[in-house]
Amino acid sequence: MDLNFSSYLDNAYSYVNQIGFPILTYITFLPLLGALILMFIPKGKDNSVRIVANIVAAADMLLSFWLLPYYDSSTYKMQFVERVAWIEVPSINLVINYFLGVDGISVLLFLLTTILGFIAILSSWSAIQERVKEYYIFILLLQTGMLGVFASLDFFLFYVFWEVMLVPMYFLIAVWGGGPRKLYSAIKFFLYTLFGSLFMLLGILALFFHYHSTHPDEYTFDLLKLMNDQLPHSWEMWLFGAFFLGFAIKVPMFPFHTWLPDAHVDAPTAGSVILAGVLLKMGTYGFLRFSIPLFPYASREYVPFIAVLSIIGIIYGAMVALVQTDMKKLVAYSSVSHLGFCMIGLFALNAQGMLGSVLQMINHGISTGGLFLIVGLIYERRHNRDIAEYGGLSSVIPVYAMFTLIIFLSSMGLPGMNGFIGEFLILLGVFKSPYMGWGWAAFASVGIILGAAYLLWLYQRVFFGKLWNPKNMKLKDLNFREMATLVPLIVFVFWIGIYPKPFIKIMEKSVEQLVVRANSDNTAVPGMTASANEGTKKAEAVPAPAVAVNENGENENTVKAQPAVMPVLAGEERSQNNIAGEE
Repeated sequence: MDLNFSSYLDNAYSYVNQIGFPILTYITFLPLLGALILMFIPKGKDNSVRIVANIVAAADMLLSFWLLPYYDSSTYKMQFVERVAWIEVPSINLVINYFLGVDGISVLLFLLTTILGFIAILSSWSAIQERVKEYYIFILLLQTGMLGVFASLDFFLFYVFWEVMLVPMYFLIAVWGGGPRKLYSAIKFFLYTLFGSLFMLLGILALFFHYHSTHPDEYTFDLLKLMNDQLPHSWEMWLFGAFFLGFAIKVPMFPFHTWLPDAHVDAPTAGSVILAGVLLKMGTYGFLRFSIPLFPYASREYVPFIAVLSIIGIIYGAMVALVQTDMKKLVAYSSVSHLGFCMIGLFALNAQGMLGSVLQMINHGISTGGLFLIVGLIYERRHNRDIAEYGGLSSVIPVYAMFTLIIFLSSMGLPGMNGFIGEFLILLGVFKSPYMGWGWAAFASVGIILGAAYLLWLYQRVFFGKLWNPKNMKLKDLNFREMATLVPLIVFVFWIGIYPKPFIKIMEKSVEQLVVRANSDNTAVPGMTASANEGTKKAEAVPAPAVAVNENGENENTVKAQPAVMPVLAGEERSQNNIAGEE
């Protein structure tokens, strides 16, 4: 295994030396193995199907936890690496690798996927009564596709996993959805995402052929090799636009968001949990993993454009949520608002904003996943999501009301809960960003106020007041299985809100290295450390700081951008060389 061509890799972090077996492959394809097993269970054995699917999802989640004790948070390099030649064409020296690995950013999203996947499958036990075997097969296939996206380091492999996700989600919405327009919503989701994916594919092919033009003896889709390719600024601008369409539709950013409310409303509860908790993160992850490091110059140039769309999404999503009469559609529009925060934090292009954005991606998966579970639980009992149908439920189902309140406060960003940490870091990053400033932070903060308004108003109308509807008077409170789906989310809500250090520590080095990359030019020396780079200058209205280096080869601008709050959150003294890449 040749792992020496990029500083993001090191032989010490190959799977052979680090953990002893290809754990990322096992985690990624265990759900696929479970789907194959389900195919052989006889028709009519629905409980057997449910048991096997839950066992597979639980085993996959527990196996993913094995990554944590072996993960080295002191480096930004890719870990648990697996790299094997997959497709070879010797005549043109083309090698497409089966290439997996995770860093501090992707490992958290990898774990989030296995946790929410298990919770979604457990929540489906009584909700799905028709075509049970097919349902669990599709949801397990979807799990494999999502895990593959977060672990792929070869563009060809990444694109295969990216497209594989579309088919299971299409069928989950079209077959097991709950609305009269479910087929329309499924087709709309499929076409929107496919449209963006085609532009991304064109961008991938452009990178592929450009690399060959500078390395005539080689064709490659290897992401880490392509990162070290030198792109003209004009190429960066066009290619960033191509990738932007693919990822912005998936986030979704305004004005590409119109598929999301329909898909959420008509998807089954588990589908909505996975869609909000994981699939939407693939858009923001795409910007982190591909757009910013591959096109740093274009990323800085596009900051005003991204910031405007993010602010519009934050405020527009929250205001539309305020006027919704359907609980599920309200939560769907809240996702548009919350993902706007993630995007504006990413393009602050400093450590605070990016740390907050990655953490908020995790928080959104926890909180909004919980919101869709809450709505799904009441829908199973009443088969009605109209807010006007409810009132006074706290006196009938007090345990459900308590869980709902915690999830609502988490989504609002109440101090002491997970949402507060992410939003605080994002606003701090935007405030300190040389590309934005306090004005952008002030506009973004309006979304927090509106978020509290629509969630508290929803809670008041559903749980307080007079219990007037006879259909609500004999509702059953949560059973043990239903509480088991919510308790893990509640644990993470308070864990991240009270003690975020372990999560920040995991991602910190990877984010710091990405900040260095984002504030340098694509002509940086291999290794992507903060070396002197005279090409990094902007003469636009929002100037980029020059990439000055000190005597130790450190990026002084990025070092200076570290906030005083970082030692508090990390719980330890930070040295001034915390930005410098490892040599």
